[in-house]
Amino acid sequence: MSFQSTPWQTVGPYYRLGLEPLYRTGIAPPSALGERVEVRGQVFDGTGLPVSDAVLEIWQADAQGIYAHAEDPRRDDHDPAFDGWGRVPTDENGRFAFSTVKPGSVAGPGGRAQAPHLVVLVFMRGLLRAASARIYFSDEPRNDEDPILHLVPAERRGTLLAQAQGDGLYHWNVHMQGPDETVFFDY
Repeated sequence: MSFQSTPWQTVGPYYRLGLEPLYRTGIAPPSALGERVEVRGQVFDGTGLPVSDAVLEIWQADAQGIYAHAEDPRRDDHDPAFDGWGRVPTDENGRFAFSTVKPGSVAGPGGRAQAPHLVVLVFMRGLLRAASARIYFSDEPRNDEDPILHLVPAERRGTLLAQAQGDGLYHWNVHMQGPDETVFFDY
């Protein structure tokens, strides 16, 4: 019997191989209603190196702020062309890109409106569970009123803001650890 070492990745590259048929970088089809946006960025590990084997799962409401979910009370008014999720891999340099529509405002704690945002789950080597974050849009005036964003210390909120680059393009990086660590949420 040979005792070969196992792969260095805690969850291995195997989860990624199993997810490849489910990749969707075009979250909103052309027929979906709303303002088209593209988000680009990179995923970095705790040492600042790009993560070439990460997968970002995106969940969001449609342009009217309605989720494609049976528990959303406005589900019947949801844009039928939009289901609100995608799975986006990183390339060999840790880069990712996806296109969608800017989501509408959804109700938050106590019924207070939340600013438009995307929910992001980060899957990668070394994680036994996905890391949960949000993407807010830097040019969105409703960020100042968002009840969830205000739970984050002011000096850390920038890690959740995709920076507007013009023409519907936004830039947002994920830092898994370190001085610029992205804020991750417990659900």
